[in-house]
Parts: sequence; structure tokens; C-alpha cells
Amino acid sequence: MLFRATTDADLDRVTGFSVDDPVSTIDAERYLDELRQGMYRPEWTWIAEHDQRVVGRALWWGQASSTHPVALDCLHVDATVADRADVAAGLLRAGLRAFTQQGAPKPPLYNLTLPNGWRDDEAVAAAVAWRRDAARAAGLTDEVERLRLEWTPEVGVPAASSRLVFSEGSDEEFLDVFRRIAVGSLDLETRRNLAIKGPEATAREEMDFYLDCPGERSWWRLAHTTDGTLAGLAIPSATPYNRNVGYLGVVPELRGRGHIHDVLAEITRIHAEQGAELITATTDTTNAPMAAAFARAGYRTAQIRLLYSAPVS
Repeated sequence: MLFRATTDADLDRVTGFSVDDPVSTIDAERYLDELRQGMYRPEWTWIAEHDQRVVGRALWWGQASSTHPVALDCLHVDATVADRADVAAGLLRAGLRAFTQQGAPKPPLYNLTLPNGWRDDEAVAAAVAWRRDAARAAGLTDEVERLRLEWTPEVGVPAASSRLVFSEGSDEEFLDVFRRIAVGSLDLETRRNLAIKGPEATAREEMDFYLDCPGERSWWRLAHTTDGTLAGLAIPSATPYNRNVGYLGVVPELRGRGHIHDVLAEITRIHAEQGAELITATTDTTNAPMAAAFARAGYRTAQIRLLYSAPVS
């Protein structure tokens, strides 16, 4: 079995590869469109070959400005292969090793997008099973399940908060709030980073991530109570595809008072008033308070995402 990155000469083989699973589908039209934009690239597209036949494909994705891939979007192995997990793991190991050698600061995660209720669908559950085995065998052993949520205009634009006042702030002020709201967070990735890296590095990493997103820094807001007490922050953001709820949180001493609803409403208002027709968001399935806040704000669960990543070190 040969595992290798593609070249321009492989394009027809990549786009012509047959995908017969109910998950992980990236069609030729989307691949070609995002290839032109630099979000897919030949060197980020890996194939498994046996007897000169393509039997596996891994499509890593990044922003057009990315130096290294951000996430694995699509992983597929032909159904005729006896051990699909083994071939997929070999494909992942080869790609991840190459990215590390090229200077990637950490292995890109694997983002597996699934329909709601996926565990009740035998075909989908089976498709997930061998991919999970492959991801773990390749060292992506941390698993997080997230809701992918959507707001659309028919839900209605929330009214401005009467309890919180929102204002712009300096990078230093935002970094301080990132640091404070990380404490006691129910977000699994934040908790892992906090335990290993500490609050300062965790806050800096999260803030740098959102500074690098397509959203505008001018959208960011600090939240204060009407008496001037710091309550939290609201980070409206964007992906290459649509407006997004980036990051939001309330400082530990003011949690449990419903302020999270005001903060989420402010993010929604900012995007909606600028004409957004779709606002997306994600939250861990284990973060029940945040999931409840999204539901109350009219965000519906559109998909489930399983994220596999290398342990934080």
C-alpha cells in the first residue's frame, strides 16, 4: 500500500474517487471550488494506492491564508478493502507525519460531520466505527461530540439587553476576560488546555484563534452590568462560509444569573443587523447550560460533529 500526497496530475483521480458511505462526503464540485480558493490543496490531499488503484482518500482543509491544514474534512476507504480502518490509519499517519515535518505546530484535528440521531442509523454508526478506530490508531485519541447549531432570520432578532452594557475594548482587556472565563468552563477543549497549559497560555491561544478567523476584530464586545461590573465577553465571528457565534462567556462570579442569554443575544443582534441570513454555532453535547441557551435563542441543531484530536501536551 502506498500513501502519498497528490500532485496536479492526480486531480481527475481525486475527484473521480467513488464515495459510497453516508458520512464524510465532499463532492467534486465543492472540492474543485475550494481548491481554486486554496482551502483544499494538492499537498493536503492524500491518497492510498494499491496496484496503482486509488483505494483511499483523505482531504485536509485550511483557510486560504493558512500555512498548514486546520482539519481533516473527509476520510474514505473503498468498501472492497478488507480492513478499512487499517488503511485509513495508514493514510492518516502518513499525512500527519508529513505535516509535522513541514512545521505544523500541532496535528490538524479530524472533523466528522454527522446527521442528528446518527447512533440510531446502523449504516452511519458503522461508517463512524472504522473511522474512529483509524483516528485513534493514528494518535487522534481525544474525542469531543458537538452540536452544530443554526439561527435564521425567521426566528427573529433579539432585543437589546436591559441588564448588560456592551462596549469595545483593548486586546489586553479581552485577554484578561478570556483568562477569567476559562476558569470553571464546561467546554472540554478549554478544560484540557487549562489543566495542561494553565490560564495564561489557554487564554492567549483562544484569543489568537479568533483574531485569525475571518470575522472582524471591531465586532468584539465586553459586557458589563449597569453598575459597571465586568460580566463577560461576546465574540461575533465568521467562517469562510457564513457568520458565526465565535466565543462567549460570563465571569465565574456572575454565572447562574442568566447573563449568558444576554451575551448570546448581543452576538446574534450584531450579525443580524448586518444582514446575516445564517448564523452558525457549536457547543459540546456535555455543555447542557450552553445548549439550553442556544435553544432558548432559537438556534436549531442542524448536525452533530465528532472531533478527534491529538492529546494536548
